[in-house]
Amino acid sequence: MFAKIAIGAAALLLLIPILIGHSVSAVVEALFGSSSTTSVDCTKPMADIPPDYCLLYVTAAPHCPGLNWTVLAAIGKVETDHGRLKAPGVADGENHAGAGGPMQFLAPTFNGVIAKHRIPPGGASPPSRYNPHDAVHAAAFLLCDEGVRQGDLRAGIFAYNHADWYVDKVLEQAAKYAEAAAAGVGNGDCNAIQALNAITHAAINYACGQRGLPYVWGGNGPDGGHAGFDCSGLTKAAYAAAGVTLPRTAQTQFDAGPRVPAGQPLLPGDLVFYGTRGNIHHVGLYIGGGLMINAPTFGQPVQIDNYRYNGDDYAGATRPATPIAVAVSTHT
Repeated sequence: MFAKIAIGAAALLLLIPILIGHSVSAVVEALFGSSSTTSVDCTKPMADIPPDYCLLYVTAAPHCPGLNWTVLAAIGKVETDHGRLKAPGVADGENHAGAGGPMQFLAPTFNGVIAKHRIPPGGASPPSRYNPHDAVHAAAFLLCDEGVRQGDLRAGIFAYNHADWYVDKVLEQAAKYAEAAAAGVGNGDCNAIQALNAITHAAINYACGQRGLPYVWGGNGPDGGHAGFDCSGLTKAAYAAAGVTLPRTAQTQFDAGPRVPAGQPLLPGDLVFYGTRGNIHHVGLYIGGGLMINAPTFGQPVQIDNYRYNGDDYAGATRPATPIAVAVSTHT
């Protein structure tokens, strides 16, 4: 192995904005894409990643423009289960290949990285491949030097371990972590909107601004010459405000898709439908936290409701806009 990599001083656990770079796979690209900003709350469970390692991954990744933190986390998982593997060469010593530390660095490789790059404060002095802080940052620098800086993530991972199966395994794991992170986005708060791209953010922001307007059968809202909305009129207008054209009725919006696979977490901006596949009678706009904005029925204004409730006939969800970047802002 070209490279193989413990967390020194305990770091503060906080919500850290991070730079998300080029896609690591189709799933990561679909969830985060490139040149986007997001946040990961390392105080909360993030898949199987320990909070202290989560903090290291999200703080180390920005040192390499284009490197997604999930790639570092995936390597940490594949190599030593984020330092939890009980085997020679993890906490001390070396494995059969001479690798040591939580990110499994060969000594010459690690020494080469720290000779070329300054490891940020917070680890051992001098830097050690057994110190998680030093090892994770060194991994970020190595991946950058070996391909990520040139836009070739596979080359960077391949340099870490010269095997295509290894690259595929890391990318697969990174995609799982990206999905877990995306599933945590969305708080259902119109005053602090969370969405995975500018389109869904704009749609939610528009819908939030229509709260209190009356339910009007066939209503397209004030912009359409009506006092209020019906359910599909609201979702159509919300996405129109974001530059996306939807069909007019709940059934045709459902049919237009693309469908969110059953069992996959909903993301802010997803449309949630009720009825049967051939007879959809209601649609709402999911905003996270188990909540949706919708125009419910006669006598009830545009409002926020739980998207699942006792006796509902929930039929599924669609995702009109592929999530590309995370936006977090206050509704205006």
